[in-house]
Amino acid sequence: MRRVLSDSIRQDKGLAVPSGRVSRFARLGRVTAGVAGSMALGGLRDLGRGQRPRMQDLLLTPANVRRVADELAKMRGAAMKMGQLMSMDTGEVLPPELAEIMARLRDDAHIMPPKQLKAVLTDQWGEGWLRQFRRFDVRPIAAASIGQVHRAQTLDGRDLAIKVQYPGVADSIDSDVANVGALVKLTGLLPKGFALAPYLEEAKRQLHEETDYTAEARALQQFRVALSGDGRFVLPDLAEDLSTQRILAMSYVDSAPIETVAEADQEVRDRVAGELIDLMLAELFDLRLMQTDPNFANYRWVPETGQIVLLDFGATRALLPHTVEAYRALFKAGLDGDRVAMERAAEDIGFLGDEAPDHRRQILSMMEEVFAALRGTETFDFGDRSLSQAMTVKGMALAESGYVPPPLPMDAVFLQRKFGGMFLLAARLGAQLPVESMVRARL
Repeated sequence: MRRVLSDSIRQDKGLAVPSGRVSRFARLGRVTAGVAGSMALGGLRDLGRGQRPRMQDLLLTPANVRRVADELAKMRGAAMKMGQLMSMDTGEVLPPELAEIMARLRDDAHIMPPKQLKAVLTDQWGEGWLRQFRRFDVRPIAAASIGQVHRAQTLDGRDLAIKVQYPGVADSIDSDVANVGALVKLTGLLPKGFALAPYLEEAKRQLHEETDYTAEARALQQFRVALSGDGRFVLPDLAEDLSTQRILAMSYVDSAPIETVAEADQEVRDRVAGELIDLMLAELFDLRLMQTDPNFANYRWVPETGQIVLLDFGATRALLPHTVEAYRALFKAGLDGDRVAMERAAEDIGFLGDEAPDHRRQILSMMEEVFAALRGTETFDFGDRSLSQAMTVKGMALAESGYVPPPLPMDAVFLQRKFGGMFLLAARLGAQLPVESMVRARL
């Protein structure tokens, strides 16, 4: 049997990942210093013209956007992951201006060149690892912030997707997060008094978990058991003999990107979006275990069967019972139009704290508007962006009025991220769903 090692990597994207903590610290330090220097020079130019410089204008120059995004994309790992997590369009906590800097990171991961890839595989599998395979494709079928995925076929005929972690990523998490935090603070875009530190600490904790592929393997198995017998979903099989702390080997599932469902007819689009939202509600209220990363790449589908493929369980989170019950109370109160109970549940979750009375009224009004839209019609049209646009405008007005959000419990942060991601996916598919009845069925 002939073993083949493909070498068809695009050379413009093959770029070695900096693996040493010192080198990674130096690279982020240089980009931070470069942005700061660029902002200082821009500010001096404005002052020389008699203009008062705005921090946003100084930061969001094309050169600075390119500098930051390119460097994080080259570094991958925690640095790139932090950049992805900063985007507001999945319900995150940072201002929308930062999304401009980070938007390019979603699809801009460089890949390891063959020499570095082979070194990682040899470190994890030992010398002679290639003898286990009939074929191992060097060019990845997917590349993201923490690792890249390769297709391979073993001598015993298994068709596998093998996720290989970038070298040095796990060891550099703490320093990467600290440096990205410093870059965020440099922008001056955070509301005065906003507590960034708890989010940085949680980012470190989550990233340490995500770089432990043995933990992801356990989460994959948990979801396989939980969803066994549910023919709507397909999950890959774990190849335990080839999985390590830095390599996750799974069966390859032939499928199409979830976004291609948007080309199907309305019935199919509604069914797929509805099944994903129903799964999210089941994760929250029944399993109390949620895959919290709403990246579209984590969902695919099989056009021939209509089944949804679920991938990437690195961001799986067990939910606290208190959080689950507080959300149950919030959803019930909101759908019932009970403002008093809704306010109480929002306080229990952490959405409300010691904010000014006017800010509290605005927040409650926004929440009421969302629930009214969900219960005000038999089906909610996710393709109609008027609600999300209205919430964006009101949220920006709230921030401009001096509102500083309280530090949310991390369960709530990740739940809001998942809710936002599912909303965006349903909107991408143009789904029309009976959201109220779907939610009430789980309460």
